Amino acid sequence: MQTVAVLGLGYVGFPLAELLVKSKKYKVVGLDISPAAVLRARRLLKNKNFTASGDFTALKRADISVVCVPTPTLRNFQPDYGPVKNACLSIVKNLKSGQLVIIESTVNPGTCEEVVMPILERYGAIAGKDFLLAHCPERIDPGNKKWTLVNIPRNVGGLDPESTKRAKEFYRSFLKSEIKVMGSLKGAEATKIIENTFRDINIAYVNELAMSFDAMCIDLLEVIEGAKTKPFAFMPHYPGTGVGGHCISVDPYYLIDRALKSGFEHRFLEMARAVNNGMPAYTVSLLEKELEKLGLKLRHVTMGLLGLAYKPNVADMRESPALKILKILKGKRAKVFTFDPFIPKLSTVKNLGVLLKKCEVIVLATAHREFINLSPQTLKKAGVKLVIDGRNCLPKEKILAAGIAYKGIGH
Repeated sequence: MQTVAVLGLGYVGFPLAELLVKSKKYKVVGLDISPAAVLRARRLLKNKNFTASGDFTALKRADISVVCVPTPTLRNFQPDYGPVKNACLSIVKNLKSGQLVIIESTVNPGTCEEVVMPILERYGAIAGKDFLLAHCPERIDPGNKKWTLVNIPRNVGGLDPESTKRAKEFYRSFLKSEIKVMGSLKGAEATKIIENTFRDINIAYVNELAMSFDAMCIDLLEVIEGAKTKPFAFMPHYPGTGVGGHCISVDPYYLIDRALKSGFEHRFLEMARAVNNGMPAYTVSLLEKELEKLGLKLRHVTMGLLGLAYKPNVADMRESPALKILKILKGKRAKVFTFDPFIPKLSTVKNLGVLLKKCEVIVLATAHREFINLSPQTLKKAGVKLVIDGRNCLPKEKILAAGIAYKGIGH
């Protein structure tokens, strides 16, 4: 039985380790620099074929190493390859001859050859001879019950034919999905970047439409529903308070940075990022305009922010627009209470009912199921005067009929 080392036990690495153990085909070593991540993995995955540790010398017995560490951006939005570099340094210090090294972390086209390979060859090992190198960009959608790690199609590219072959065989051994073989490492690296950049661009497009249509008093949601009737060449996207998560809000910067180093400026991608980054501020500006219509001022009302996570029904706050909205409101000295059923420790009230009783104005930032089931009668009874629906998920007409002011993003 081969041994697989999974470097990084976060939202990508731990589910991978769990799936590998369940396949009963591998011994799995989970490695992480965070003691908390190691303890969590030990608690959640108890199996004789799994160990979790912060001791990277365990790599010496690994036949396959899979790097699943974060790839964040720095404050200037440039890629931070520190975690990837450190993971690769740990591998080369404990390299087993013939080991297959797979990078799942999202990286720029060229990173495996320009950043990863030089580190792995630092002490004299030769790629393609002493170790194999491949890239299979992670694909995971937290909270998605239909598309899970086991059935989402994957792309694999290797440094050479043998690297590609071994990586393909590895993923086919425990996944039920299609494994598409790419012609190069760069090709595999580029797939993940363009997937998320595609989403960012289209979300920016509808967010800009929302701002435009708000100015022209056109209901964008109605227009999108009309456009959807075209049976080809249209894919609906929807406006909101902004883009969060570690993929869509980060990956475009990787491509922007890498292209600039090659002499090309992605102005379109830069504009999309600017639009989406500006949506929390736009949400607050809508709030202020609606308050003015009611003869109220931001400082004189009590606000309730519904949701801190970046997407519905998960506890993930990475790059969350809700946090940016909260920061803007506090900067304007607004009195704000927060509640997220998935993040109780950071909520300032213990439940939704308490928040509603305290607040005259509601800003919905995350479409958690508990929030979208809110009835206009509940809002009315609690004394809510205004709802800013940042995800366009509440019943607009019913809320208005209840005598409560309502404004969505483009709706």
